[in-house]
Amino acid sequence: MPIYRERYADDWDEIALGIKAAAHWRCRHCNQQCLRPGEKSKELTRSEWTMLTLSVHHANFTPEDNRPENLIPLCSPCHLALHSRARGRTNTSPGQLELPLYQ
Repeated sequence: MPIYRERYADDWDEIALGIKAAAHWRCRHCNQQCLRPGEKSKELTRSEWTMLTLSVHHANFTPEDNRPENLIPLCSPCHLALHSRARGRTNTSPGQLELPLYQ
């Protein structure tokens, strides 16, 4: 997913880290235990590492709204699936090919 940093707070990294820590590094949707900073193992492939990465989703799709109740910790697969299902929204840039998400 592209991230348009200019829409995020200057301290977004700290805000997101706090949300992830409060969730004990677990996805709120599937309960997957995700990796903490510095836990990336050399045995993990890039795909495996990506699947275990926790991100923070804005429930109202508004990056400027950083109220805790609007921020949801999600693993990468759940975050991507949520955006792909959101009505009228897409994860692709104009002119970019969009592929279906299989689960």
